[in-house]
Amino acid sequence: MYSKLLKDFKEMYMAYIPLMIILSSCLGSVAAMYILMQDRSISQVIQLSLCVIICMAFNASILAQMKAKFVFNLLIASIIINSFLVLLNITFY
Repeated sequence: MYSKLLKDFKEMYMAYIPLMIILSSCLGSVAAMYILMQDRSISQVIQLSLCVIICMAFNASILAQMKAKFVFNLLIASIIINSFLVLLNITFY
């Protein structure tokens, strides 16, 4: 499944760029919102830092025109990490 998605991603790379940026940024924003709705603690600072770092790394990889496989792997990492952070913080809100 991964190789099929990667092949499709490489073929339509330029068309996917705006969609990927919107998806990653919106999911990161939702994760940041739920993190900031919690009480302030060191764990919240770490979670927010992780959220910002992964979103910025993904956006920077697109701007730096990295290889498509690297960008795709960062997209998957961004989606997984931010989804986990959203689910984690929704359960405690």
